[in-house]
Amino acid sequence: MSLSHPLLSNTRLMDPIALERTKRPAPGSVASLALMAMGMVFGDIGTSPLYAIKICFDATHGIEMNHASIMGVVSLIFWTLTLVVSVKYMLFVMRADNHGEGGVLALLALALKNTKNHSFKASLLIPFGVLGASLFYGEAVLTPAISILSAVEGITVASESFSKYILSSTVIIVLLLFFFQEKGTSFVNRLFGPIMLVWFIVIAAMGVHQIIAEPEILLAIHPLYAYLFITEHTSMAFAASGAIFLVITGAEVLYADIGHFGIKPIRYAWFLFVMPCLILNYFGQGAMLIHSPENIDNPFFSMVPENLVFCLVLLSVLATVIASQACISGAFSMTSQGIMLGFIPRMNLIHTSEKTFARIYVPFINWVLCLAVIFSVLGFQRADRLAYAYGIAVSITMLMTTFLFATVMNDLWKWPKWVIALITATFMILDLNLFLSNTEKILEGGWFPIGIACIVFLLMMTWYQGRNLLREKTIDLGIKIEDFIPALFLHPPHRIEGTGIFFTPHIEYVPPAFLHNLKHNRVLHERIIFLKISVWDVPRVADAQRVSLKEIHQNIFIARVIFGFKEIPDVSRVMDLLKEYHELNCPLMTCSFFMARDSLIAKEIPQMSLWRESIFIWMLQNSTRASDFFKVDSGRLIELGTKIEL
Repeated sequence: MSLSHPLLSNTRLMDPIALERTKRPAPGSVASLALMAMGMVFGDIGTSPLYAIKICFDATHGIEMNHASIMGVVSLIFWTLTLVVSVKYMLFVMRADNHGEGGVLALLALALKNTKNHSFKASLLIPFGVLGASLFYGEAVLTPAISILSAVEGITVASESFSKYILSSTVIIVLLLFFFQEKGTSFVNRLFGPIMLVWFIVIAAMGVHQIIAEPEILLAIHPLYAYLFITEHTSMAFAASGAIFLVITGAEVLYADIGHFGIKPIRYAWFLFVMPCLILNYFGQGAMLIHSPENIDNPFFSMVPENLVFCLVLLSVLATVIASQACISGAFSMTSQGIMLGFIPRMNLIHTSEKTFARIYVPFINWVLCLAVIFSVLGFQRADRLAYAYGIAVSITMLMTTFLFATVMNDLWKWPKWVIALITATFMILDLNLFLSNTEKILEGGWFPIGIACIVFLLMMTWYQGRNLLREKTIDLGIKIEDFIPALFLHPPHRIEGTGIFFTPHIEYVPPAFLHNLKHNRVLHERIIFLKISVWDVPRVADAQRVSLKEIHQNIFIARVIFGFKEIPDVSRVMDLLKEYHELNCPLMTCSFFMARDSLIAKEIPQMSLWRESIFIWMLQNSTRASDFFKVDSGRLIELGTKIEL
């Protein structure tokens, strides 16, 4: 049994009011939610001061270390933060919430709401959304690597003798980080907000201390400095843009996590606290470089006296671990959404918190990420080399977001064309400039996240297209229920006690498992339920709206069950809802569950090459069994094999 694909369906069973009730973030005051958001949302963007300005003045960019260039770079950093994070994401993109949820896949589902099946527009939008999701996995690899490595490298400011321990220490921290994912982080998560609060206060204080010594740096707020730097040193400014882009890495996480905390707490935390602290630190680093340009080797850690460097390194490691945790959790959440939306094969999903639904652990993704992070640390060896790889992945993701957001503005919100054109053009100019400035770094490390994204994109699109082909093949071979059931009862088979529940991918066709059971056992249960589980393009569904039931013959029912893409189907929960809302009492001990287990044979077809068919079959064979994914009691399960030629 395979999940039906929700994105291109024109049918909507959900009551908007019921959906509205399911989208509320975790309870708490705006202030407490804003504090929690500091730990779970702002870790990535909040640790960028560790390496951003250092990379901006890398010798390969050819930027001279003088007063004008420092003022120009700091001004560019300020306006990049303002235009991209504050304007693009906080004020505009966050409006595009899919019933309270954000992220590139949620945005894709939103963009496809008014799109027809198999249309050219749908065939264009889906690869854009899948590419954005694929690049996020590249970011999930690079964030722990560059963040933790930059923090550990800070110890060399105190003494170069520690340099030989940097890589081994980083690998140990990475291993511990991924090892503890399975244990759950409910208790530790409560400390993330306070720790990041301390982090932001400390980096702001560091900045203020340097600004007092060189207050002229505050003039960099004026856009004239950025303009003069761009016009007088165009090639240098273009090259530096790829590094300046590092100050906004993590902006996509802000959008992806609105379902956890709500838009208002994230906006309040950003505008009232996080952004001011970041700006103070960046300006402080600029002020220090004006009077001490020799500190460019590690400007962040050079802002404090040598006797405090070790304490700052420890705090930095904690902050970067939190930033990495947020990105890893985002990868788990992205995987869960991808499975439910039909882009990723079923995997084992484990809830690590009984109180918070969003806490998901995916063992396969966890250890693949762990190996990839260690490989990137040992392969690149220095944070500045990783920085070159970082920008290209994030910049393409932002381009995909802009494209999908423009579709939402046009198709869903029906904004005036000139407004859409103005907003989209502005965002595209920003995104394209940042993307193009990073392209020159492809050979210096940018190939790494692109390679990861290409592999993930190939697998996701192969799975999506393969499932569509399998669905079409099943329909071609299927028998209509409306024709089969009346004919069956012209000579009714013997009926036995209990309830037979047959999973079906299509409500209009007889389930293959039902046909096989009838053919071999020649009996029917006294009650038959054809169970269709669908996933729709909303994050969660209210229980009262989850199940619809129709009796098509004597004690033969079709039950259609709807789950949101942030939920995990549970058959026992479905049986409880049948009793609660439809007065159909089916105790699990009296039920037998029947599933068809597809055995596929690759065959040359125009829609998909033979090698991709082989990949799809391999993915299907190695995916988590549908019975395990839907939490069907193995003692009540009967699987019947079917052989299908694609």
